[in-house]
Amino acid sequence: MDISGAEWVALQFTDLGGAFHEVHVRSSIIDEDVFEEGLGKLDGSSVRGFGRIEESDFVLKPVADTWVKFPWREDAGRFICTVHVHGGKDRLQRDPRLAAERVEEHLRSQGLRSLVAAEPEFFVFNSMVVRVEQGLQVYRIGSEEAPWSSNRGVFLRPKEAYYPTPPFDRTLDYRLKLAGVLSKLGVEVLVTHHEVASAGQIEVNFKPGGIVQTADNLQTLKYAARILAYQDGLTATFMPKPLAGDNGSGLHVHISLWRGDENIFYDGDGSYAELSQYARYFIGGLLEHARSLAAIANPTTNSYRRLVPGFEAPVYVAWGKSNRSAMIRIPFYHGSKPQSRRIELRSPDPSANPYLLFSAAIMAGLDGVRRSIEPGDPVDRNLYSLSPEERRRLGVGELPRSLWEALDELESDHSWLRPVFPEEMIEAYIELKRDEARRIAGTPSPIEAYYYAGI
Repeated sequence: MDISGAEWVALQFTDLGGAFHEVHVRSSIIDEDVFEEGLGKLDGSSVRGFGRIEESDFVLKPVADTWVKFPWREDAGRFICTVHVHGGKDRLQRDPRLAAERVEEHLRSQGLRSLVAAEPEFFVFNSMVVRVEQGLQVYRIGSEEAPWSSNRGVFLRPKEAYYPTPPFDRTLDYRLKLAGVLSKLGVEVLVTHHEVASAGQIEVNFKPGGIVQTADNLQTLKYAARILAYQDGLTATFMPKPLAGDNGSGLHVHISLWRGDENIFYDGDGSYAELSQYARYFIGGLLEHARSLAAIANPTTNSYRRLVPGFEAPVYVAWGKSNRSAMIRIPFYHGSKPQSRRIELRSPDPSANPYLLFSAAIMAGLDGVRRSIEPGDPVDRNLYSLSPEERRRLGVGELPRSLWEALDELESDHSWLRPVFPEEMIEAYIELKRDEARRIAGTPSPIEAYYYAGI
């Protein structure tokens, strides 16, 4: 780690809801003691879900191996930080990075490690105007590649924008520039492409890693994506469902567990998709806790506008090989390759806090292993095309239909998180999200006026 050449250092951390924050300090302040003692630069009562006003003096401790220089500023760089209380002696129990660190420790105690990959989808708009006042609501999206904005007859129709070429794809320059910026920030982009939705929906895939590393990298990606878009006169949003009538943005999470160099999800003699019995139990745990996991994987009221049939987002609690209508898909591009055997959790969206999401998903799976929960039969049919009677016969459940419902599920079913999630963190998270849902529930929307003004 060499911070020479940087005059300013950004100390970054993530709040309980998943938002990134930073404070800038002179690089001359950063010495060896800072990594042990931290810097008392944080009012915890001003951060969502962190602390009360009577106990608000928090300490930030930089994580040494997260140092990078900013590509957009020659005189500044950043550290990702952990958050501490009591003069820096104790870890803040509501620091979401703590959950991810504890899950990695939990796996190490069993001689295991995780390999996690994330596939964030998001929109890059030319403009996004939002105003919410007592008697006025404005929500207007502009996109050069959308049918309603194009003035040159070159546009992408809704749900038909997968892998287009220029000039229909207007995001190529932005995507490649973002990949270059992320490389300088230590995030190795492997694939980037236009997604199914029109109006500038893209996906960026980066190199997989452990839970903490992948969460750090995803936060860095979201941070850089927004900055680069703003500099180019665009708007990047990770809102799950910004457009009516088109696909929303997901955050597909790929997980495998390893013992040394052995992928313990793989069994060449497995009866289905070359999965080991361990992997089947892991899937069983995810299905068992799918409804409560939704409160973390789909943590906004807008999340549940994405989780509706017909838009490639999973609605049903089921699993299957190569089945994109199921909540859990077993990718099967290459059979008989132990290193590629993994599970893909398709329900999450990019509004999720990645530290909590990756941690909770793995803990749900490990609970399935601990309790030997069988996942039931896989479903190799299009779940959207089945009748309710057929789904019931196959034992297929449904994800919650609202944030309120998901939070109720988490409140009654979270014992599987307790080995690593502090009870204080879970309670604070539920309280934070209930307050958010309550505020939004009391605000009428334009679509309601459209349907009900004439009643």
